[in-house]
This record gives sequence, C-alpha cells and structure tokens, in this order.
Amino acid sequence: MSMLTILFTVLLYAASGVFVIGLARKIRCYAKTPAPLKIPTTPAPLTAAGVRWRMAREVFLFESLFKSNKWTWILGWAFHVTLLLVVLRHLRYFQEPVWLPVVLIQSFGTGAGFAMLAALAGLWARRWLVDRVRYISTPSDHLMLALLLSIGLSGLVMRFLVPTDVLAVKAFMLGLMRLDWQALPADPVLLVHLALVALLMIIFPISKLLHAPGLFFSPTRNQADDAREVRHISAWAATLDKKA
Repeated sequence: MSMLTILFTVLLYAASGVFVIGLARKIRCYAKTPAPLKIPTTPAPLTAAGVRWRMAREVFLFESLFKSNKWTWILGWAFHVTLLLVVLRHLRYFQEPVWLPVVLIQSFGTGAGFAMLAALAGLWARRWLVDRVRYISTPSDHLMLALLLSIGLSGLVMRFLVPTDVLAVKAFMLGLMRLDWQALPADPVLLVHLALVALLMIIFPISKLLHAPGLFFSPTRNQADDAREVRHISAWAATLDKKA
C-alpha cells in the first residue's frame, strides 16, 4: 500500500471523526441551551402543530428568505437543492449494490453540478456587489464560498476534462467503510477534490454552515406564540412562591 493511500485514509478518517463528534457536540450544546423567553418571529403559530408546519416550510422552502429577498432566495434555494442532488449522486461510491433511487438520480447529477456552481457564483457575487452585504461579509464568508466552489469545480473537471478511475475510487471508499483499505488512484485532481472535501468536513462544526442543524434550535422559529398561556417561572421565583 502506497504512502499516498495511507495519508488520505488517515485524513478521511480524521475528518469524519471531527465532523461527527464536532457536530454532535454542537447539537448537544444547542439542545442544552435554555430559551426561557418567548421570542418567536411574528406572526407566529399558536400551537405545536403550527410550529412543525412553519419549520417544515422554513426547511424545504426557505420561507423567511423568500419574504426577505427574492434573488437571494432563488440562489440559496437552488444551491441547497442541487447540493442535495450532488450528494445523493455520490452515494453510489459507498454502496454495493447501488440502491435504485441512487441509480435513477445519476442522470440529474451532472446538471445539478453546473447549477450548483452557478448558484454559488451568484451568492459570492452578491457579497461583492451589494453594498450592505459586502459591509457585513467577513473573510470566512468568502473563503467558505471559495471552498465550496473549488469542490464543485474540481468534481466537474474530473467528470469532463481529467477523468479518474471511478471503480478504483469506489473500491477505496468501500474499503474505508469495511476497514479493508484499497489503493487510491494518484490523480492530482482527485487528490485535490478529496482534500478539499476533508477540509470542509473539518471546519463544518466551527463554521457558519452550522445554520443547518441550528435552525431547528432557533427560538425565533421553534416556539409557539403562547407567552400568555405558558409562562416561564425562574428557579428563584418558584422558590419564593413556595416559601410564601
């Protein structure tokens, strides 16, 4: 086994560990953070069922972004949908045999890749061309978009310009899952692509990409507007009530 294979095997194991453990710790922190005040963004639902319906609209349709800015909504929604298709298409490298839904989605994967790059380019252009957005943009915002663009671009380069041995890549990925290491092709574009993906996995738990799980813990979205019906009583106030 080559040193290159060992290096990327260790890198991908480490990146996966950082991603899973880091994400789990963040979600645990979100779940344990108290939110005693009722601060749902109005107009807010009055029942738990209404909160679930609102959350579903936010997750699948980006409702608040749609109300805020239509162009940003188009670009953001297009990016997330095409990213989902691209990720689902890549599941074929981790399955044997490949599930039928993954097989059926393969024909949409290439087009989704180009659409994802276009949406990312539009979102990045927005950070340069819109004054108020450029003012609040930080270097990490630009670097994150550059990283996502680089991952998508390197993937399309392998698809159309510098093909790699996909069977060997699949054998390598399945070997990682089964603890049966296989040789990784030494294609430069493939190595860059995998290194960028590993970098994304490592920085995900400490980046703004945490808005994905964080949305479900946002009190402005996951609370019902029932402040009068369900009152929060702090610990010290409850103690005083008992003494009285």
